[in-house]
Amino acid sequence: MTDCGGFLHITLKGLASWSTMIENIFTKIKEAYMQKVISTDKAPSAIGPYSQAIEINNMVYTSGVIPVDPPTGVIPEGVEAQAEQAFKNLCNLVEASGSKVENIVKTTVFIKEMNDFGKINEIYKKYFKEPFPARSCVEVARLPKDVLLEVEAIAWK
Repeated sequence: MTDCGGFLHITLKGLASWSTMIENIFTKIKEAYMQKVISTDKAPSAIGPYSQAIEINNMVYTSGVIPVDPPTGVIPEGVEAQAEQAFKNLCNLVEASGSKVENIVKTTVFIKEMNDFGKINEIYKKYFKEPFPARSCVEVARLPKDVLLEVEAIAWK
């Protein structure tokens, strides 16, 4: 750019450079705000018309994850074993997005029996460390495949 009598003069070469730079900026913004489907074979596949997780604006939102062993389709017996499998599946899904378990800021745990709250908390503490994510835990009447719990999360990248 040159100053021509108080006015800025942009050469064609300079204009092309600015144009490329602006295009690159818009591409980065578009990538950050585009919705991206997250999928992994290390967590149970969706059993309906939904995605395992969605990333948008550098945030990851998981669907509910149930305690199914991905390679075998087996659901373990008992609430402790199911909690271990569900939290393992959730962590695998979050990591498949390129995020980390430490970046989870919110979880929601759906449980079949509120009397299992203490047992599930003990397993939860194996997967999440202080500062713990914000969390909701609710008792529900029934869950998919009649499992004892389901968990979902929100994480940042």
